Amino acid sequence: MLNGVTKLNLDAKGRLAIPSRYRERLQDDCAGRLVITLDPERRMVIYPYHKWKTVEDKLATLPSTKSAMKIKRLVLGHASDCDMDKNGRINLPSLLREITGLDKQVVLVGIGNKFEVWDDTSWAREWADEDDDIDLSVELASLSL
Repeated sequence: MLNGVTKLNLDAKGRLAIPSRYRERLQDDCAGRLVITLDPERRMVIYPYHKWKTVEDKLATLPSTKSAMKIKRLVLGHASDCDMDKNGRINLPSLLREITGLDKQVVLVGIGNKFEVWDDTSWAREWADEDDDIDLSVELASLSL
């Protein structure tokens, strides 16, 4: 499980240092091989390679409808393989950084099977409204925390 929130800085080359608490697990689980892409909300996400294969297989089974093709173009079309270097860094593709508005300060959010990468300002804005109710849809109604 990938979980937790970490504030990080991108270096001048657009590299992100994966926090040390995840590095060994990622080396063991996928030999440091990751896939970076966009999710349907146009947020940058990072999958360990073996988790990405599950997503890729699910997308491949979608029909060739207009909306399914749009999702495939977004998620599969922007997918980029990357490997952690010996210092645990990965290079975030410049096009994806541009689309998602990532600059220097970012927030890495582990959400189970993947990481989301937020720009620091958007992350702060997401959690600034304390009165913002979380909608528990039918899928989440039975979840007991």
